[in-house]
Amino acid sequence: MKRNIKVIGSIAALAFLLTGCGSTSGTNSKVGAADFSAKTQEAGVVTIDVRTAGEYMTGHIQGAINIDVEGMQFDSEIAKLDKSVTYAVYCHSGRRSGIATAAMADAGFTSLFDLDGGIGAWNAAGLPLVTQ
Repeated sequence: MKRNIKVIGSIAALAFLLTGCGSTSGTNSKVGAADFSAKTQEAGVVTIDVRTAGEYMTGHIQGAINIDVEGMQFDSEIAKLDKSVTYAVYCHSGRRSGIATAAMADAGFTSLFDLDGGIGAWNAAGLPLVTQ
């Protein structure tokens, strides 16, 4: 009997952990390059490039601000941002932007869009980059 209770408890805990890993609908959405481009053109949307400063300098989306997700200042930099604003977040391939948007959602940001495939998908779609 006790063993059955432990098994049921373990299954319930696992189910909770698995469902807790997903994002809330509308809070953190992965979108393709065309939809991401359209989102960055909407009034009030802030675009964030979470790559390194060196990567940012080689080419970034017009108007994007650079906050390196792997930098030591990431948490303090996002803490300065308005959590009620919509953010369009991207990186090189989509891995770091996924980490960044998850951290931002955990910090209370309510509207996040993540470029699926990163800047590679943006380039493949023939969309422009700004270089400095």
